[in-house]
Amino acid sequence: MSAVYLIRHGMTEANRKRLYCGSTDLSLSAEGVRALEALRPSYAGLEGCRFITSGMRRTDETLSVLFGDVPFASEPRLREVDFGVFEMRSYDELRDRPDYQAWIAGDNEKNVPPGGESGAQMTARALACFREILRSERDTVIVTHGGVIASIMAAMFPAEGKNRYEWQPAPGQGYRLEGGGYTPWGQL
Repeated sequence: MSAVYLIRHGMTEANRKRLYCGSTDLSLSAEGVRALEALRPSYAGLEGCRFITSGMRRTDETLSVLFGDVPFASEPRLREVDFGVFEMRSYDELRDRPDYQAWIAGDNEKNVPPGGESGAQMTARALACFREILRSERDTVIVTHGGVIASIMAAMFPAEGKNRYEWQPAPGQGYRLEGGGYTPWGQL
C-alpha cells in the first residue's frame, strides 16, 4: 500500500468565528495563510506525490501554499458536510431555533439539518472516494476538510474508540496512513 496523507485545509474566517461551514466556498484567511507558510517545511519531500483536493477554494489554496504550483485533481466527494440552513451561522445564533435543537438532539450523526446532509451521508460518500484512492500505487496527498478526515480516520481505526471530533486535526495538519497504521502529520 502506498502512503496517503490526509491534510486539513488552513484556517478561514468562518473557522475563526466558529461558524458551521461546509458547503460554502471560502478562501483562507490571512492568518490561515501565515500558519500554513510556517507548516510548509514539515511537508518537504512530498512534491512527487499525486495531489487531490475537494475542489473548494480553501483546499486548493492550502495545496498551493504548502506545495506551490503542482498539478492536482479535484474530487467533490471529499467535501465537508453540507449544514443546509445552518451554514455560516454560529451556535449562539442558532441555539434558540427549534429546527436547530431538533438537529443537535439525539443522534446528530444521522440527523439531517434542513436543506443539508447528515454526518453519516457525508461519511458514506467520502469513504467511497477514499477507498478508490487507496487502490493507487502512488503516494497521495489529499487536502480536504476536518470532518471528512475525522470520518475517514474513525472508519479506518475503529479499535481506537475515538469519535469523529477526537480525530479532527488542526488546520493545516492531518495524518499519514501507510501499512495499516497512521502517524499525525504536519505538526511543527
